[in-house]
Amino acid sequence: MARTLRFLAGQDVGALRGCGPKLRGQLGQMGLDTVLDLLEHYPRRYLDRRKRVEIADLAVGEEGTVYGEVVKVSGRRTRGGRALVEARVSDGGSYLEVAFFNQAWRERQLEPGTEAAFFGKLDLYRGKRRMTNPVVDVFGRGGEAKTGVIVPIYPQSGKADVSTWQIHALVAEALERAGEFADPLDAAVRTSHDLVDRTTAYSGIHRPEDDRDHEVARRRLVFDEFLRMQLGLVARKRALEDGRKGIEHDVDGGLVGAFHASLPFDLTGAQREAIALLLADMGSPAPMHRLLQGDVGSGKTVVALTALLTAVQGGHQGALMAPTAVLAEQHHVTIGALLDGLAVPNDATLMGDRPVRVELLTNRTTAATRRRVEADLTAGLVDLVVGTHALIYGELPFRSLGVVVIDEQHRFGVEQRALLRGRGDEPDVLVMTATPIPRTAAMLVYGDLDKVELREMPPGRIPIRTELVAPEAAALVAYERVRSEVAAGRQAYVVCPLVEGSDTLEAKAATEEYERLAGAELAGLRLGLLHGQMRGRDKEAVMGAFRAGDIDVLVATTVIEVGVDVPNATVIVVEDADRFGLSQLHQLRGRVGRGGGAAWCYLVAAPSTPDGEARMAAMVESGDGFLLAERDLEIRGAGEVFGERQSGFSDLKLGRLPRDEAVVFETRTAAEEVLDADPGLSASPQWAEEVEDLLGDAVEFLFKS
Repeated sequence: MARTLRFLAGQDVGALRGCGPKLRGQLGQMGLDTVLDLLEHYPRRYLDRRKRVEIADLAVGEEGTVYGEVVKVSGRRTRGGRALVEARVSDGGSYLEVAFFNQAWRERQLEPGTEAAFFGKLDLYRGKRRMTNPVVDVFGRGGEAKTGVIVPIYPQSGKADVSTWQIHALVAEALERAGEFADPLDAAVRTSHDLVDRTTAYSGIHRPEDDRDHEVARRRLVFDEFLRMQLGLVARKRALEDGRKGIEHDVDGGLVGAFHASLPFDLTGAQREAIALLLADMGSPAPMHRLLQGDVGSGKTVVALTALLTAVQGGHQGALMAPTAVLAEQHHVTIGALLDGLAVPNDATLMGDRPVRVELLTNRTTAATRRRVEADLTAGLVDLVVGTHALIYGELPFRSLGVVVIDEQHRFGVEQRALLRGRGDEPDVLVMTATPIPRTAAMLVYGDLDKVELREMPPGRIPIRTELVAPEAAALVAYERVRSEVAAGRQAYVVCPLVEGSDTLEAKAATEEYERLAGAELAGLRLGLLHGQMRGRDKEAVMGAFRAGDIDVLVATTVIEVGVDVPNATVIVVEDADRFGLSQLHQLRGRVGRGGGAAWCYLVAAPSTPDGEARMAAMVESGDGFLLAERDLEIRGAGEVFGERQSGFSDLKLGRLPRDEAVVFETRTAAEEVLDADPGLSASPQWAEEVEDLLGDAVEFLFKS
């Protein structure tokens, strides 16, 4: 009987022979609870034991991988109190000494008889060939038949104490029990895309007989990963468009023109192009579902407000949802200033019109205020509402909700977006993000939306000068600049990765840095503290004081990352900058220079890893958020970049971006072809199962024949 992936996902890994209660618990710590989890715990590399690698072949001073059997091992303490584990390894012809400092657990791992691969630099110590702190892959115990084969090396867990040879044995049994895999791709499709069948793929990735076996296996399994995602995205996009009637907005009304005429600056060409696309969408009877991507300072708010006012000028209402109360409050202030002086018709007034009315609703809104706003929403006296999750949950009584703008969409799940879309008579939806996303990543995260980008910056904007500063030079360089800018009437940010000190993380904490700076580098200046663990009203008070100029320097965590707009701030100092991702650093840098003058960003760091060095170099070299997003994807990989922004879309077990960009586009076409022929996947129930298992409740309205 051919096994489906859903069937294997229902089989407990503890049912496999040799997987007793202890090992079952250890595997659970690694997230390997089912047979499918185990089979999708793919090897991270392969050790080719068809060719014997002699220890004697590695020259002193060279790096390389050797493998052999541990002959003896011992542990002791050095005079300085450090743990030292020493082992002797033999490959049958030569010996190698290996030493591990501060890794006492290696004595348990490398018991005599253990076979392992050791990667490191070969040195001479007291006349003996030795590696110090090499990378170790344990793959078997003495006596196992592991010669003349390609040995898969699996991701291991020192904490769970599960080695690659244990996983290897369990995977072999799992493959034997699974037998033949049910394959949702027929032979003709596999041939057209040059793919092997699933049985061959799962066998080849875990038990390759030659190099080509695991290469062709990987191609098929990566294809399946991306195809599942693309089927869900294409089906969702079609479900949203199919038979749904939206609002045909009045795109020629006078309110939008009056808004543009009131702006103290000219729109950029990119803004005009984006607005033209939005108005074309809104003027049609089909609901708009569009993503607006724009770098920090590119003018997304004006474009979004244009969409909202297009709804208002036709007698409808608009809603803008932000992920945090701080950002919602910032939007409320910004929108209120931009709309000052604009009016809409109102026969109940003497002049026949009234000001455009914008209200704020968050979890901090009082019950009395909420009742008043809800009553005026019902009466049509409120034009725009800015808020947080309060706009999703509960039944806000819009008289006619015409447009919904969701800011920083990556912080919300697809389920929440679907809920908001259901408000009113199918309102148009505009998703807005200031976090540029690489092209392939955007296709996976926002694949159900049409896209528009703002890549042009307003004229006259001066690039922010970015410098990498060693921690010991921060006082002389970064904080001296802060003092000089404050003396000139400007303001500054200091950002720390932690709220409070940690015993396990050597990183600056905002609370401690606030106290230290007040008595040291920034003594005499007015400092404020802001972090996510503060009460809402306290955060609001601090941000209000900073906006008003009553605070010179705001010491904060990344709560200021998105949306905080204080034009008078010209300097930002990011402590332990190498602990942040590139996109996050770029967002933080975008908090300064918003007033149009010169601005500085100081990255205080001593990066200790190649990735950290690469991120710092990229930040210093480029101010282009789109370029940095691509670089971030290259450095950190999709799992880190996506995080948990979208249910299911960070679940890449084998696929990697940007390496597999071609497969992303190939599977998009394949998904469209599959759904063209079988919109409800009634003839492909296995694909429907796999998409459902990947995305869960997010596909509840898909695959309806």
